[in-house]
Amino acid sequence: MENYLLDWANLLLRWVHVITAIAWVGSSFYFVFLDSSLTPPVDEDLKKQGVSGELWAVHGGGFYHPVKFAVSPPRLPGHLHWFYWESYSTWLSGFALFTVSYLWSASTYLIDKSRMDWAPAEAIAVALAFLAVFWLLYDGVCRLFGQKKHGDAIVGGLVLVLVCVAAWLACHWFAGRAAFLLVGAMMATAMSANVFFWIIPGQRTVVAQIKAGQPVDPVHGKRGKQRSVHNTYFTLPVLFAMLSGHYSFTWSHPQNWLVLIVMMLAGAAIRQFFVLRHGYKLGRNSHPLPYAMVGVALVVAVVIGLRPTSVAINNVAVGASTESATGKNDYKSVQAVLAQRCIQCHGAQVQMKNLRLDLADSVRQHAQAIYQQAVVQKLMPMNNATQMTDAERALIGRWYLAGGATQ
Repeated sequence: MENYLLDWANLLLRWVHVITAIAWVGSSFYFVFLDSSLTPPVDEDLKKQGVSGELWAVHGGGFYHPVKFAVSPPRLPGHLHWFYWESYSTWLSGFALFTVSYLWSASTYLIDKSRMDWAPAEAIAVALAFLAVFWLLYDGVCRLFGQKKHGDAIVGGLVLVLVCVAAWLACHWFAGRAAFLLVGAMMATAMSANVFFWIIPGQRTVVAQIKAGQPVDPVHGKRGKQRSVHNTYFTLPVLFAMLSGHYSFTWSHPQNWLVLIVMMLAGAAIRQFFVLRHGYKLGRNSHPLPYAMVGVALVVAVVIGLRPTSVAINNVAVGASTESATGKNDYKSVQAVLAQRCIQCHGAQVQMKNLRLDLADSVRQHAQAIYQQAVVQKLMPMNNATQMTDAERALIGRWYLAGGATQ
């Protein structure tokens, strides 16, 4: 019953998380596009009001004319929309999902004893520290260098170093899938913290100054803009880290930390292309295509680097013809391996994913899935907690290729 309820919690939280993330990312992308597409106002009345840029757009059968004020509008409107619940809801649902999926069963999903053999409480504490420490270091870098000459370049370089170090540590300390997700959650936490600690407080200060009839300090807008720009470059790397959990060939690679870094760098480069393309159309910057080409080249390099190779199973390559399959491959031998390595989670007492491997009919019914999970991807047992050997995986492979599902 506990596993059933956890599955429902996972599904519902994942649903909420995706919905709120779409809302947050969508609004973020829109405002980056809007800022990059604004042109100086033509109307003299708009200039007198302090408008620094305007945009004409058509969407959904209607025409829109958003304008941006350089520092503050002449007066506050009766209704002012704030963009922050999208961020907060995304982080809260994401952290709840991370808790249910990984922290709740840390010994199964978070810990890989071949990397670090620590107690669940220790692993959970270190994982949570990743979220807090990265934010503190990133925020410190922004405070120290963000307003200096070439500050954006300095901050970008130092943040890249921080992310690389965090990726290396996470992939050497935690199970591969958990490590990728943790790095993504770490960066997403910084994104939401930017909204909570900088963007929204700065906007509230500006609103309070306008209401009080005081001069508006433009530094609040500049800082908020800076953190908002950081968030947009974090977005694609975070999305890759989150989605990669469904594709074991990324996080199960021996150099998985390098795979993660290269793919996140590719995402940032591709995002740079989309940010600059609007300015290119207005003649503000050169064509950003090289950034997209770099991003695509990095992705292609990873695809080539992770390409599957033939795995020999008693002179029979995985995926090859089964006619020459030889060796000990009877069901009795496979059953002995399953009993030692798999029954703990897929037996009469515990039936993870409603799968039983102590019954011959069930094993034959799911033979292809067993072959894919245990032999091809080496995904199961989870984090190889029961220490299944390569020889045992090869035995299962020979059995399947020799027609184990029909024996």
